[in-house]
Amino acid sequence: MNKQVFVATALASLLGLGAQGAFAQNVAIVNGKAVPKARLDSLAQQVAKSGKPVTPEMQAQLREEVIAREVFMQEAEKEGLATSEDFKAQMELARQTIMIRALFADYQKKNPVTDADLKAEYDKFAAANGGKEYKARHILVEKEADAKAIIANLKKGAKFEDIAKKQSKDPGSGANGGDLDWSSPSSYVPEFSEALLKLNKGQLSETPVKSQFGYHVIRVDDIRTAQLPDFQQLKPQIAQQMEQQKLVTFQQTLREKAKIE
Repeated sequence: MNKQVFVATALASLLGLGAQGAFAQNVAIVNGKAVPKARLDSLAQQVAKSGKPVTPEMQAQLREEVIAREVFMQEAEKEGLATSEDFKAQMELARQTIMIRALFADYQKKNPVTDADLKAEYDKFAAANGGKEYKARHILVEKEADAKAIIANLKKGAKFEDIAKKQSKDPGSGANGGDLDWSSPSSYVPEFSEALLKLNKGQLSETPVKSQFGYHVIRVDDIRTAQLPDFQQLKPQIAQQMEQQKLVTFQQTLREKAKIE
């Protein structure tokens, strides 16, 4: 092999390697313009974040998508749409959205909610919702006289559930015989809660209990220690709430610091 043939062969080999490298970096060449593989990777990452698996079939679909986008983009640029005021305004809004999202993500990364924060929040929840739970029934009527008559009938042996179904004005519990299921006294209006706490298991309120809704006749069917979910069960929910609260506080702080004229 003479020197000229060797040089030509070597040059061709180098050019071939360069072309392979270019194709490795690009998805395709559309009308002479390269479509970088980074676009395909970015789109695949978005799909993965949404929870969908990026299978080989999905990869092929995404490749067609980025190629189609390049074709359409080239046509839009040819039509001069990139210079329109509407396009510029939308691009600015999109830029702001992306930047703000990045700002919030950066804040949350630098200010994570710790396990200690989560445990402290859980302890507060447990303290507020602990204690006793009551399985109670009630009959709600508009007039005190009606409530007194119901109490008298119950003492004579009338069935609580039957009266509740016929006379209770509470649409939620009336059809179920006045059943309120298990609940903490703090979940009721103060007057009802106060009366409930005075009753023992199986006991009926001696006098009507007045509230903003009318007059209640209450019976306690059972009492138990509050059944709270454990820390690990509530941890994801508490974390989400605390992260959102911290982010809202961060936003409010920025707003308060800003000089707005």
